Amino acid sequence: MKKNIGTADKWIRIVVGLFLISLAFWGPKTAWGWIGLVPLVTALINFCPIWAALKISTRKEEQKQA
Repeated sequence: MKKNIGTADKWIRIVVGLFLISLAFWGPKTAWGWIGLVPLVTALINFCPIWAALKISTRKEEQKQA
C-alpha cells in the first residue's frame, strides 16, 4: 500500500469520520453512523483505495520520499 493521503485530507477524513460516528450515539441513532469508520480508518492508515484506483494522491512530493 503506497500512502496517498496528505495532511489536510487526513484531518478532513478524521473530522468527518468522528462526526458520522457521533450520529450513532446522538442524533438519529441509526447504524448508518458507523459508516464513519471508513474515512477514519483510511485517515489513520494514510491510504484510500478509491484514490489509488483513480490514481489520485494528495500527498506532497517531500512527504512521498520520506
